[in-house]
Amino acid sequence: MTELSGEIQEPFDLIRLSLAERVTVKLRGDRQLSGVLHAYDGHMNLIMSDVEETIMIVDPVPEGAKPSIRVAKRHMEMLYVRGDGVILVSPPQRD
Repeated sequence: MTELSGEIQEPFDLIRLSLAERVTVKLRGDRQLSGVLHAYDGHMNLIMSDVEETIMIVDPVPEGAKPSIRVAKRHMEMLYVRGDGVILVSPPQRD
């Protein structure tokens, strides 16, 4: 990542360099998205395509019992993500 460090001067520069690439986005409510980033704005609203959403579902259990966690996945061709739900945007790994 040393060759990119000269191009990154503020946080949105990292997002800009990830346009048209597959990114991972963590959202509120134990949700995660993986898809191609097409656009973003200063509020962190995102437009993504070829998106896979992963949802962690914790089933209620009696007190003292081990919680039951399920994973649900779904695929969407195009998605608008409202920025106030975004916790983290992870750019693609660069070798």
